[in-house]
Amino acid sequence: MHRMAFSVIRSSQSLVRPCEQTPIATLDLSEIDSLPVLRSNAQTLHVYRHGEYHQVAKVIKEGLSKALVPYYPLAGRLKESNGNGGGQLQVECSGQGVWFVEAYANCRLDAVNYFDDTVASHSSKHGDLLPSQFPGADGLDLLLQMQVTEFECGGFVIGIKFSHSICDGLGSAQFLNAVSEMARGLKHPSITPVVWKRDFFTNSLPRQQLNLNTTTNSSSVPNYQLGHANIDIYMDQINHLKREIQESAGWSCSSFEVVAAALWICRTTAVIVSDNLKQNAQVKLVFFANCRHLLDPPLPKGFYGNCFFPVTATASSETLAHSSLADVVEMIQEAKAKLPNEFTNYIKLIKEGHQIEDDPFTPALSYETLLISEWGKLGFNQVDFGWGSPEHVIPIQASAIMPAAIVGTLPLPQNGIRLVTWCVEEIHRQNFIHHMMKMMGK
Repeated sequence: MHRMAFSVIRSSQSLVRPCEQTPIATLDLSEIDSLPVLRSNAQTLHVYRHGEYHQVAKVIKEGLSKALVPYYPLAGRLKESNGNGGGQLQVECSGQGVWFVEAYANCRLDAVNYFDDTVASHSSKHGDLLPSQFPGADGLDLLLQMQVTEFECGGFVIGIKFSHSICDGLGSAQFLNAVSEMARGLKHPSITPVVWKRDFFTNSLPRQQLNLNTTTNSSSVPNYQLGHANIDIYMDQINHLKREIQESAGWSCSSFEVVAAALWICRTTAVIVSDNLKQNAQVKLVFFANCRHLLDPPLPKGFYGNCFFPVTATASSETLAHSSLADVVEMIQEAKAKLPNEFTNYIKLIKEGHQIEDDPFTPALSYETLLISEWGKLGFNQVDFGWGSPEHVIPIQASAIMPAAIVGTLPLPQNGIRLVTWCVEEIHRQNFIHHMMKMMGK
């Protein structure tokens, strides 16, 4: 395939503030919000086929300014209560604004295939589509940074850096939908944001008495580098596997469970003979589950903070590589069934100030652990600024040493799942893809 070189020119950059006066306050973040592992920016590209050239950035900027009124904490800055590290992580609601960059690309989106490239030939240009560095402040202190890049065809790409300390995936998608609704002329967002309510998960003792081992469970940084691979799976393939499981095992399962099980098996099989994953090594599959409904009372609709808990399934590599798909789906379902008790017990320990030596939120950085995240149901694919929903949403790799996969959706009009993976070294990449294709009947 011809790989077209293109350039991006950033034409203006500014802080977008709420269009009305908003409260000035300092708000405490929850224990989950404050986890060191979340002190990072989630980075995504949102690709739109249609727009209105020279109007897109203006429309989105106005929608953003209006949405920041009910979501005024997002226009603030992260800070620590004592200013010297180790204090309570807080949001200073100052109305300083969101960093917003306007840019133009010198080509049409179809010339770069709408960035729908399974070998990521344009991944080196992703940085040009993300917002440039905000001058004069730590990039982690800003809660949201956005760049709108318009292409010659009228299509556009929104590059977003969103602080994971302020929102989980559901929360950030909820906010982006509010921005899009304001951009389309709605007076109020369809989901009214909960003003804060981050006190559901707070320890009862001073922070310095709470011992959370949130650095890493690994004594050393791994020396491997993970390669990128996209794997497209169509709904008819997924439904075929679900029917096979229903017929052989007698119970039903979700599309996520089927894809996660297939990924875990194939990835383990692809690397089991390597030095990095010896036979009978303990391998783990970790994914984060929404827990809003598990609180008593449940968190209200409109809550946009972090509220999730890791679900972990464990098996020996030998067992996993020789298990049927149905067996591994059952392992995942059994791990999910433990979620309510594990989440409730974790909250109880935090509130009572007990020591947690092996924090489940910080799985070991090792080739034996696979982190998988489901994006298809977060709501990013429904964000419509007036010209239709996105062609697709592209996650940007967060770590070169944490084996990970994101379960997204196929670009329109296709129906299915796109697995975006950074889970194997380059030496195992083709073997991994081969096993996945075989599992999916390709």
